[in-house]
Amino acid sequence: MLKTPLLLAALLSVIAAPTLAEPAHELQKLAWLAGCWVPEGSEPGSVEHWLPLAGDTLLGLSRTVKRGRTSSHEFMQIRRSAAGGIEFVATVGEQKPVAFALVSLSETEAQFENPAHDFPQRVVYALEQGLLKARIEGQSQGRSKRIDFSMRRTRCEAAPG
Repeated sequence: MLKTPLLLAALLSVIAAPTLAEPAHELQKLAWLAGCWVPEGSEPGSVEHWLPLAGDTLLGLSRTVKRGRTSSHEFMQIRRSAAGGIEFVATVGEQKPVAFALVSLSETEAQFENPAHDFPQRVVYALEQGLLKARIEGQSQGRSKRIDFSMRRTRCEAAPG
């Protein structure tokens, strides 16, 4: 009689263990994102910089320079959400942070979505042939819209400034 509850408890712990460890393992799959990336065709000083994973968070920032002045900036996080999943959180300029839930992750691509956000509703990062390909997409004013960004890796201390 005692064997059945113990067996059930043992099976439940084996089934639950991978689920509990999943977010940390999933975040490690994004190690390729860490580093400094220069957008192709951008002015000197434009950069996207991702710090390596630490404390269950990847931290990023971007700066766009146009005509020699910072025209926009963004602070980003990829972290564990309060619900236990993984999310991408973007704070563009002085706007409020917006969270996008991870919906797809491979060794070279991550897709995040927030269907309730005005634009974008999807954020994608992919590593393709040594380039960081970022994409935002969704509906804007009733039309499909997509913006692509292509970046090449650079040494952080050598990022144009």
